Amino acid sequence: MTQNYFRNISIWTTFVLATVVNVYAQMAEKAEPVFMNGETQVVEAFANPDNWIREDLWVETEFDSDGDGKLDRMHVDVTRPVQTETEGLKLPVVYESSPYYAGTAGLDADIFWDVKHELGELGRPRQHPEVTRIGERPIISNSQVQTWVPRGYIVVHSSSPGTGLSDGSPTVGGDNESLAPKAVIDWLCGRAKGYSERNGNEEVKAFWSTGKVGMTGTSYNGTLPLAAATTGVKGLEAIIPIAPNTSYYHYYRSNGLVRSPGGYLGEDIDVLYDFIHSGDESKRAWSNKVIRDTEMKNGQDRITGDYNDFWAGRDYLNDMKPMKAALLMSHGFNDWNVMPEHSYRIYNKAREMGLPVQIYYHQNGHGGPPPISMMNRWFTHFLFGVENGVENDPKAWIVRENDARDNPTPYKDYPNPDASNVTFYLTKGAPEKGMLTTKRPEKQGTETLVDNYSFSGSSLAQAESTNHRLLYVTPILTEDIHISGIAKIKIKLASSKPAANLSVWLVSLPWSEGRGSKITDNIITRGWADPQNYKSLTKSEPLVPNKFYDMEFSLMPDDQIIPRGQQIGLMIFSSDKEFTLWPEPGTELTVDLDGTELILPVVGGLETLKSIH
Repeated sequence: MTQNYFRNISIWTTFVLATVVNVYAQMAEKAEPVFMNGETQVVEAFANPDNWIREDLWVETEFDSDGDGKLDRMHVDVTRPVQTETEGLKLPVVYESSPYYAGTAGLDADIFWDVKHELGELGRPRQHPEVTRIGERPIISNSQVQTWVPRGYIVVHSSSPGTGLSDGSPTVGGDNESLAPKAVIDWLCGRAKGYSERNGNEEVKAFWSTGKVGMTGTSYNGTLPLAAATTGVKGLEAIIPIAPNTSYYHYYRSNGLVRSPGGYLGEDIDVLYDFIHSGDESKRAWSNKVIRDTEMKNGQDRITGDYNDFWAGRDYLNDMKPMKAALLMSHGFNDWNVMPEHSYRIYNKAREMGLPVQIYYHQNGHGGPPPISMMNRWFTHFLFGVENGVENDPKAWIVRENDARDNPTPYKDYPNPDASNVTFYLTKGAPEKGMLTTKRPEKQGTETLVDNYSFSGSSLAQAESTNHRLLYVTPILTEDIHISGIAKIKIKLASSKPAANLSVWLVSLPWSEGRGSKITDNIITRGWADPQNYKSLTKSEPLVPNKFYDMEFSLMPDDQIIPRGQQIGLMIFSSDKEFTLWPEPGTELTVDLDGTELILPVVGGLETLKSIH
């Protein structure tokens, strides 16, 4: 009896000890995020896609933008490690929203506006294509997933209003495109309702979310993080917009001029509306009538190109006061689609507001995220709360001309604090080349160019002699010149007609083409303007033929080192074949050289230009 008792006690003790050991072993094996050198690391337990939970749902918003009398619901997908289900693990979220996930219209020429007509006219009517929706549940997109889920984040996507399986109407920058991602973030933080079906009542909770959200994306997908941040929504801790469109006026107009984004001649805001409108077919007619054919038709104003309330409502710079999210901005200096001014204007305002900011610029075209390490440090600090010192890193990271995009050079800020403005004056030389000099010359008089859209900007820059542009160049540089910031032009000009295009390029000569040439070899920066808006962006007025007008405008931001042996050239012409309308050739623009100046931000200022002044 006694032996059995002690034997049972021994068996029971062994069992309890084994259970305790097993529990501790299981606890020790629980997967958790791992941090090293201030960055989240790939965790093997999170890295197997077969163990990811993928689900979709609909989040209810606070608006009805498709006129059906019901609050719109946004289609959302979630990709999360299985441990969020089996081990109660809560993780932060990397979120991307887009109007493109469910397909877009084709880019047939008829979708674009006709550009071959006089300024102040509309040209032939354009066609309105229908988008055939694509995509299957529950996966809206696979973007961001492979990068962030293995590192211990949950990845969420949502389709924008009026696209895919989301309710609502696309508005291309309207308030609903800001409030839609806000609703998703509210749901991730437990403040909004999610449902398992588009029209159902079964609720879905984000029990796996820590309530810390970061957003990123490129182009339109990069615009929406900024849109969400301008609502001041709690829980959106950090955003990384990549080549974002921050103002639809700045995308489709330039200083009062109707100007297309590079590569999409004749595009306008209503074209983009048709391009993305992949939502419920039964709701499209209402949206087309109310949004495209009324609000956009009345507001976009292709006749004058003036800035108005319609455009002001689609300019996120006007909505930044509530913004609290940390901002890491990314853009290419040679992005002639969404031009580099878009990022700088928001970065500059966020910096003024005292928000945590960094900006990453590379020398290539559209798109291009910051190095993964930079993004990782940003999200690790602001979403996980790891003190990695990222807020004390240099504010500006510029990829130099011959460096890889993952090897940017750090600077104290952008523009380079060591840059100061240098004023260049013009000396006559048409139809060949005049000179740029830092000493004001004696009276130079006027020179005239003749508009002809048939000649591309690059051909005009390379021409030895032509009456279709005016070109002024520095002496050959004996030292490298570092330009950093925003160049400006003050110009005094007259037009032979009441309306004219005005295009300005800053170029590096001699022009380099063919094998071995780089995107940075030729065009330094560009700008466009409507002389009819010489007084104001909000009010244009017809020009009195042959009367001189003074105007001033900025070119696109840049940070570029022009190598010795080159010449910096200021080219002034009228219609830019790749960007502007194409009026009948023959308009004459006459420039008063004595009333025209180029203001160029140069690192080291005038002192570095001794050889050319």
